[in-house]
Amino acid sequence: MNTVGASTGSGDLKRRLGLSDAVTIGLGSMIGAGVFAAFGPAAGAAGSGLLVALALAAVVAFCNAMSSARLAARYPESGGTYVYGRECLGDFWGYLAGWAFVVGKTASCAAMALTVGFYAWPGQAHAVAVAAVVALTVLNYTGVQKSVLLTRAIVAVVLAVLAAVVTTCLTSGTPDIARLDTGADMTVGGTLQAAGLLFFAFAGYARIATLGEEVRDPGRTIARAIPLALCATLVVYVAVAVGVLAVLGPDGLAQSAAPLADAVRAAGVPDLAPVVRVGAAVAALGSLLALILGVSRTTFAMARDRHLPHVLAAVHPRFRVPHRADLIIGAVVTALAASVDVRGAIGFSSFGVLAYYAIANAAAWTLAPFEGRPPRLVPVIGLAGCAALAFALPVATVISGAAVLVLGAAVYGLRKAMANGSSR
Repeated sequence: MNTVGASTGSGDLKRRLGLSDAVTIGLGSMIGAGVFAAFGPAAGAAGSGLLVALALAAVVAFCNAMSSARLAARYPESGGTYVYGRECLGDFWGYLAGWAFVVGKTASCAAMALTVGFYAWPGQAHAVAVAAVVALTVLNYTGVQKSVLLTRAIVAVVLAVLAAVVTTCLTSGTPDIARLDTGADMTVGGTLQAAGLLFFAFAGYARIATLGEEVRDPGRTIARAIPLALCATLVVYVAVAVGVLAVLGPDGLAQSAAPLADAVRAAGVPDLAPVVRVGAAVAALGSLLALILGVSRTTFAMARDRHLPHVLAAVHPRFRVPHRADLIIGAVVTALAASVDVRGAIGFSSFGVLAYYAIANAAAWTLAPFEGRPPRLVPVIGLAGCAALAFALPVATVISGAAVLVLGAAVYGLRKAMANGSSR
């Protein structure tokens, strides 16, 4: 087990982030492109049960967030659930969480980069995606505080756009509160599937935990930042969901590929639709920035434990960031964004992130009272919720996600066997 203490070694990251910085990173991760696109597919699954699905997703996210916050305060290192699984459950479970996160979220980075490209310049989406990844990688390389400053600006722009959408929807002559009611089309399976789709809109609070080694006074800061960011995001998502539902209704929302833009058109303000498109591009950029930060820090932590090439565990002597991990993740995402359209091929990422949080809840269950263990019901609900949402996802997603986890377990077993053989 690793000991937890102050950052003193030459290979440590610099603790520069305060409470507002950590909350900003969480908001930038959660109030991303998903808010502009997730409600359509979720309404298609849940029908009139969309708000119920949103509430269910929020409950699971809250339990996961409380478990993650307590664990992050106990183990304030880079890596998030990779570290918590390793320390609380054993090396294999930490590795499996890290594997699911790095593999799945690397594909998510490429998909989000392409989302930026398709919103900003559809005819040159791959080129824009590559430029975005390169720019953000350079920004991350030169220090985490610069990344926070950009995230702060992105969050401000996105919140302004969302406020304009909600205000337009609720003050126009077209909203109908009756469209918020549940009806006979609401089913348990559909609601669970919609909650699984909406859960990922909240999952970005993990970025706060993965930056645990760069947060000042992590025991207090992370424990406060995660619930603050999650509650603020929930308020925003509820307001957007109510506004868009009141204008389009569940059927219109389910049929829309760009529900926020369609909602402002239906509300009689078509001139606002291009602004919504710009907001979506900016939000996708914020999500991409947070994803790259999270993946590079988990890569750094796994490399430090030699689950990945140890050369990636280096810390830049001036900027105090995991610069080699930043560069390798940037290079891989750039290659994917330049050559492959992965937007429809990352179903395993959805399954993987629920597995990641399931391990976090299992780890939180093992904490002793003096370690800040959350109430027992919190990790139980979190773990059960993750399992229910994971297996409510489409069958193809479950199969691809399970295959990625099995592959990771096989790689772990092979490495262990080789290490045992060489030690004889």
